[in-house]
Amino acid sequence: MEDADRSFSWDSDDEYEKFIQRMNPPRVEVDNDACDNATVIQVDSANKYGILLEVVQVLTDLNLIISKAYITSDGGWFMDVFNVTDQDGKKLEDKITINGIVDYIRESLGADSCFLPSRRRSVGLTPASNHTSIELTGTDRPGLLSEVCAVLTDLKCNVVDAELWTHNTRAAAVMHVTDEATGGAVTNPERLAKIKELLCYVLKGNNKTRGAKTEVSPGITHTERRLHQMMFDDRDYERSNQKTADENLRPNVSVVNCCDKDYSVVTIRCKDRPKLLFDTVCTLTDMQYVVFHANATAEGPEAYQEYYIRHIDGSPVNIEAERQRVIQCLEAAIERRVSEGLKLELCIGDRVGLLSDVTRIFRENSLNVTRAEVATRGGKAINTFYVGDATGNPVDVKTIETIRQAIGSKVLQVKGHTEHSKSPPQESPTRFLFGGLFRSRSLYNFGLVRP
Repeated sequence: MEDADRSFSWDSDDEYEKFIQRMNPPRVEVDNDACDNATVIQVDSANKYGILLEVVQVLTDLNLIISKAYITSDGGWFMDVFNVTDQDGKKLEDKITINGIVDYIRESLGADSCFLPSRRRSVGLTPASNHTSIELTGTDRPGLLSEVCAVLTDLKCNVVDAELWTHNTRAAAVMHVTDEATGGAVTNPERLAKIKELLCYVLKGNNKTRGAKTEVSPGITHTERRLHQMMFDDRDYERSNQKTADENLRPNVSVVNCCDKDYSVVTIRCKDRPKLLFDTVCTLTDMQYVVFHANATAEGPEAYQEYYIRHIDGSPVNIEAERQRVIQCLEAAIERRVSEGLKLELCIGDRVGLLSDVTRIFRENSLNVTRAEVATRGGKAINTFYVGDATGNPVDVKTIETIRQAIGSKVLQVKGHTEHSKSPPQESPTRFLFGGLFRSRSLYNFGLVRP
């Protein structure tokens, strides 16, 4: 009965939100003159829980780099201002591209959007008949991806898309597979049960203290957001007793309370990288915190983010254990996408068992995959692997050459270390509604809150 009441409440909330959105459709404005080095996008909409993540997720999915952002949603209206560039650090000059971005944002935020931030498991879920989604979580170890791919190949499944993250001895992956015989989704219940059973056995390995989990569903999710949720549920933020190689490389995250305004203020300082804003907003949303004000900027190699939050029940972070949990979870969200070692890019004609063969060669040469992005486009496999030596030593050049000869030197390219520099910091006046807002390091300066 309780589940039925909760479902009814969710449905009522969603219908009310859709009604409000139809009465107040989102407004999206793009200004290329307000900033010298970036395109400024302003998004105004009726406020609702999770809308900040929606906007940031849309901009991230469009492969835009967010260099600066200002957010305010303290009331019934939500307003974002973003400075964005393309992947090359350039402004968005093409009118067709700009109009497409505006239409896409409006459609994504519209009342008929399938984005349901209030329902944790069904976020972004839409039916898919062309593949089966497999979600995996377990203890990380050298050769794990190779073993998983070998099992899928043996079960006559072809991996068409996949993403793997590892962090703090844990691993999570979302894989889209097809039936080798039909080229479509795997639908036989007995076969799906066997896939779950064998993959879960592989994931457990010899680890008796931490479990493994396998989920199979005929649908698709927003892969990166789902990976954050999976690793959060798996408690990867609980650090092992072993310290990192350099504690100074850890993100600097703090949480303090602003008593007169009843907010908790979260500040983050860390090395900047693409999708950083998405990762932190995603985690705050999935932890059920509401962002009322925020300021984010990248200055040189460093990123600075400031969030004014309350829990969804309206309370700030009052307990020390909760404060530490917020810090740990945000640190984990920042670190999951950071991989040390070499970046290898593979572009080759796709075939059944390709991923299994490639990862087997990695394993046989003592390379450990710490992160992977697998895609199939137009009959070609376009894969990116972040690899390190399984023993913890630097990757030997001879090993890489041996692997390239085995796979094909023309199809496997070495891209060096995974640390990429972003565009230089962009400081320029904006003549949008908030004038010189982005010059400030803190919202304290605006009188919105007081320390």
